[in-house]
Formats: sequence, structure tokens, C-alpha cells
Amino acid sequence: MNNAKTRTKRIPKTTSQRLYLGSGRVGLARSEKLRTAQDVTGSSACGLDPEDWTESRVQAHRMLDDLFDHLEGLRDGPVWRPLPSAVRESFDAPLPIAPSELSAVHEDFLRNILPYGNGNLHPAFMGWVHGGGNLAGMLGEMLAGGLNANLGGRDHAPIEVERQILRWVRQIFGFPATATGLFLTGSSMANFMGLLVARHATLVESGPDAADCSLVAYASNAVHGCVPQAMELSGLGRAALRLIPVDEAGRIRLDILSSSIAADRAAGFRPFLIVGTAGTVDIGAVDDIDGLATLAERENLWFHVDGAFGALAILSPTLSPLLAGLERSDSLAFDFHKWGQVPYDAGFLLVRDGEAHQATFASPAAYLRREARGLAANSPWPCDFGIDLSRGFRALKTWFTLKTYGLAKLGDVIDNTCALARRLEARVRAEPSLELLAPVALNIVCFRHRGVDPDSLNARIVADLHESGIAAPSTTQIGGQLAIRAAIVNHRTAARDVDALVDEVLALGSRR
Repeated sequence: MNNAKTRTKRIPKTTSQRLYLGSGRVGLARSEKLRTAQDVTGSSACGLDPEDWTESRVQAHRMLDDLFDHLEGLRDGPVWRPLPSAVRESFDAPLPIAPSELSAVHEDFLRNILPYGNGNLHPAFMGWVHGGGNLAGMLGEMLAGGLNANLGGRDHAPIEVERQILRWVRQIFGFPATATGLFLTGSSMANFMGLLVARHATLVESGPDAADCSLVAYASNAVHGCVPQAMELSGLGRAALRLIPVDEAGRIRLDILSSSIAADRAAGFRPFLIVGTAGTVDIGAVDDIDGLATLAERENLWFHVDGAFGALAILSPTLSPLLAGLERSDSLAFDFHKWGQVPYDAGFLLVRDGEAHQATFASPAAYLRREARGLAANSPWPCDFGIDLSRGFRALKTWFTLKTYGLAKLGDVIDNTCALARRLEARVRAEPSLELLAPVALNIVCFRHRGVDPDSLNARIVADLHESGIAAPSTTQIGGQLAIRAAIVNHRTAARDVDALVDEVLALGSRR
């Protein structure tokens, strides 16, 4: 008998298949059942692993090299380019029934996807508050994909990584060791879940017969739109959110807030939540966090902070005083993928009262039985603190980012973006044809060209900027006027990018 190693039997790749389209459903029917061929090691020809690992390794390195080339050459290309009609139409390709070579799929990516991103990697991207990502985080994301870990629960190292970051987050924001938290898609989800914890804790405190029909919450009229949406999704309704005016710096008016709470109590409503904002979406204003914390304590209300991007200013010694009192909040929502530069997505919710947090979301089930040993040990699990049971390994790209660059370096990046915003502010003030529309609190500058019909003019200027590929700011409304909004978040942005933005706004305004 031949002593050579037994080789895996190959199954022919061609199998009769039919694609049925009908009744609004697509189904794949096979005329014969696929046979499973196994060798003595038990490997299956129906698996998805490559037949040639060496060639796949070469292809993987090729793909990684292309991403390195793309990141290294960002400044040489436009910030953004519109999708050609042919590229857009390519995504109408039919359902892929037969397999394709990985190299061919990669070529499709290089041709139709990589050149047409939203531009936030580029140093001249200043539209919306998008972080620029980072190399270490990108590689961490790749490794997370290779691990394919589900961080809903059970006892494995990836969950310990998330728990380690929770411990770091507690230290960063001065929360107690009993505080709990977890990774989410972003602050929109974190704000929603923070509201749910606040409502649950209020109703538990009120007793078993309490109802939520009279609950009301408070935030500034500059609050992010996800907060009214969270009120709607929670069942409380948008009308239960009192939007309080802001002062000239964009911060919630504490005097009006206090009066509104008193009026609601007198009218039979039950105030339960104050939402403060650390970095408003339009101008980057930071509410008086310490004052809000004091008011919430006096009124026995849950105090939640939407710190989507601004909370990480705590990493900057020069900016952290703006966040005094943040450590007194009951819950905090923020994003690592903004000022923390972690690749999307990496939001986080931190809750001071871990028991209230767990009580809001824990939902025991037989198939999630916890054990003292084995893979089902080491509870509570992340799924006990949130909505998701299936959760990706967002923590790993964050872990790589924090460990590789360190908090001091990330704080320097944050400081630099604010310094660039002050440079942009100075340029705007120095140009007679430009007008500053809001105070610059952190890293967001809102301004406009003073030309004829300024709303229409500035909208066209921004669109022209996008299509030129020179810079990509966004727009917003400030005092009823359309503003060019430059949000400087990317760690790659430099003074020359700010100057190029101003120079091109002046040139476009003059030509218009």
C-alpha cells in the first residue's frame, strides 16, 4: 500500500443550480444535494478555507499593501470625488451565485470603492465630526476580523479586552469601580440606552405602580437630534423633552432650566432626566457640566451627558477644565471614533450605577445559562448591559489605538485640532469678505462669505469645494443664516489645509 498522505477528494465545481424569482423572494435551488467529501483528517470540501494557503497569503499581503499605499498618499489626492455613473451602475450587478477569485473581488474594490470614500481620512476633510482613523486601529480591526469573536458573552480573552478598556474609561472620566459600560455603534445608540437606564431607575425608585406617562426630560435646544429621537423610540415621545434655550456661547441656560423643572412639577409632570452636552453638533459648545450636576442632584434627577466628541477633551490638560463636573454625571455617551481617531465604529456608554444598568437590560434565558466553569462562566456578560447579543470586537481596534499611541499623544492631537480652529478663526476675522457666525469653543468654526444672497452663495461655495477635491467642510444654520462649518477632527490636518480652505472660499466667492 502506498504510504503517501491521503489527499482530499475534489468535488466538481459545477453543480446544476437554478435561481427562482417570484413572490418577491429570491431562492437558490440545487438540482442535487451537494455531497460532502472528507479525508481522514475530517476536512470538508464544502468549507470556505482556501485550497492554496500560500497564494491566499500573497493576495492578503497585496491587499494590505494597497491600503498602506492609499493611506501614505492621501494628501496627493482629492478629499472627495463624486461617483461616476458607470461606477454607481456597477453596484446593480446581479446576485453572485458562482464563486469569484479573491484577487478579482479585490480589483473590483480598488476600482469602484477605494477611490470613492466619504473623504474623512483626508487631512482636508472638515465636514461633520468624523475622526480620521489610524494605522494601528486599522490593523487591530483586521485582527478582530480574523478572530471573528462574538462579544455578547461567554468566557474568552476578547471580553477581557473590553473589560480592560472599561476600567481605563472609568479612570479617564473619574467614575467609580462599580460603574459599568460597553461598546456600541456610536453615541446615538449610547444616548438612547442611557435614557432607558434613567427611565428604568426612576420607575424602580417610584415603586411598582409607577407609570411613565408623566415623565419629562430636559436638554438644550442645541442638543443632537438623536436625543429627541431616543425619546420617541423609548415610548415617552418627543413632546416629553423640554428644549431649553442656550446663552450667547451656546450653553444651556441653567436659570430657565430650573424654572422649567419647577413649572413641570407644579403642573403634575415628573421630571426625571437632564441631558447635558459636551460639544454641541453645530458649534462645539460645552454646557456648564458642573452646574448641571449640581442642579440634577438638588432636583434628584438622572444626569446624562452626550459627550459624543467633546468628552475626550478630558485627555487634554488645557481643555479638561471645560469638563469639570463630568465625573459627577450618572451616565456618559461618547465616541472613540471621533477625537479618539479609532476606525469606525466605536461608541461607548458609561453608567455610574452598574446595578441600575444591568437591571435595565438583563434578560435571562435558558440558552444563556451561566456556569461556574467552562465557556459559559465569568458572568455578567456584555449582553446583560445592552440590547445586542451578537456583538463585534470593537474593543480591539480601540485597544490597539490606546496602547500604540498613548493617551498623552491623543491629547496632543485634540489640542492641535483646536489650535487649527483658532487659526481658522483668525483668518476669517482678518478677511473683510468673511464673517464669523459663532464663537469658537473647541474645534468647530462656523463662518460665511458676505457676498450677495449669502445663503445661496455659501451653499454653492461648499458644493464647489467638495467637487474640487480641495476641502470638504459642511453647512449648518446659525441664527437663521447658512454657515460654512469646518469641524477639524482629523489628526492629519495641518495649517496648510486650513489656509487652503480659506483661500479657496475667497476665490470662489470672488468668482461667484
